[in-house]
Parts: sequence; C-alpha cells; structure tokens
Amino acid sequence: MLRLVHSSRHAPVPQHAPWADASDRELLLGIREGEEAALNELIGRKTKPLLQLCQRILGGDAEEARDVVQVTFFKVWESRKKFDDRWSPNTWIYRIASNLAIDHLRSRRSRERSHEPVRQHLLHVADGRASRDLSRLQQSEVAAIFRDLSAGLSEKQRMVFLLREIEGLSSPEVAEILDCRESTVRNHLFNARKYLRKELLVRYPEYAGSWGLEEAQ
Repeated sequence: MLRLVHSSRHAPVPQHAPWADASDRELLLGIREGEEAALNELIGRKTKPLLQLCQRILGGDAEEARDVVQVTFFKVWESRKKFDDRWSPNTWIYRIASNLAIDHLRSRRSRERSHEPVRQHLLHVADGRASRDLSRLQQSEVAAIFRDLSAGLSEKQRMVFLLREIEGLSSPEVAEILDCRESTVRNHLFNARKYLRKELLVRYPEYAGSWGLEEAQ
C-alpha cells in the first residue's frame, strides 16, 4: 500500500490553476478532474527523471525507456481517478514507471548482452589515469560500469540499489514502490552493495578506492 502523507481526505483542486506554478500534488489533483493542461505540465516536469530511472532499469536502452515513460503517462491519465490526495505524488508516479519497466524487462526474449566492449572502453579510459577519482568520470562511464557490474544482481537487488542509491529515494519510499517491507529493502541493499564491491575489486580495481560501496553497517 502507498504511504499516506497527510490526513486531508479531499484537498481542493486549484481553480484555473497556473499549472506551471502548481505543486506535483496539485497537478495530480487537476489530472484527476480531467485537466489535460495539468497532464502536459506533469509530462514536462517528470519526463527527464523518469527517463533516467527507466533507462537504468532497462540496462541503458534509451529507446525502450522512452516507450516505457510514454506508457507511464498514459497510465497516469488512465488511472487518474484512483489517485488519493493523501498519497505521495512522486512515489505514486515512480511506482507506475518502475512496474512498467520491470514488466518490459521481463518480456524480453533474451536479456544477455555482451559487456566486453564496455569493459575495453573503460580500461582504455583508465590507462594512464588509474588514480583519478570515480566521481570525476563522465556520467556515461559510471552508467556503463553499473550496467556491467549489476548483471549479476537479482531483479530486486538491482531495483533497490537503483532507487535507493542512484535515485536517492528513502527506504520507506523504495518499500512502497516495490511493495515490500523496509527490512527487505535493507537486506537487498546490503547484498547488492556487497556483490558490487566484490565485483568492482575483481573487474575494475583501478576504481575500487573511489566507488564508495562501503560495507553496510
């Protein structure tokens, strides 16, 4: 169940709202009442972060991520009457997008892809610069490392790590999106960190000191 963030049962929908200045909650309330302009504002506001999330879930495939995000907004509109104003707007939207991305991932006939070209690229980049901090790598290189290393994670471990460590969501938010207990989130996160750190030390030792995958305490 989604977490209720305040107790008001029926918050008023802004009349003739200047949607560009509206909060996410006000946008969803407007969408619930059939305001297409509110949906357009939400699309403009949320497309980029949702693309980043879906692309990470789907292993970097930008075209598939765009398809999933498009369907996400269709689902938001289709399910608009179900939105409760007591829910966290961001969590509700992320849950729709995450579920669609996971379903899309499961539907692939083959998810096995060769990571060797990515590895060779990273080794080439690292040549002569092995002491450079990982934080200075270009975002594309960081994403490539994660795609390579995370291939061995379970689906849940990958999702928890993405949402918690990369998207910056809280453990309660991740638990709501994945429909599981917070203790389960913590367990998946611990195991994901442990696996990724081990694989990094073996496969990319030149970045091990800067990756930041400390053992969970």
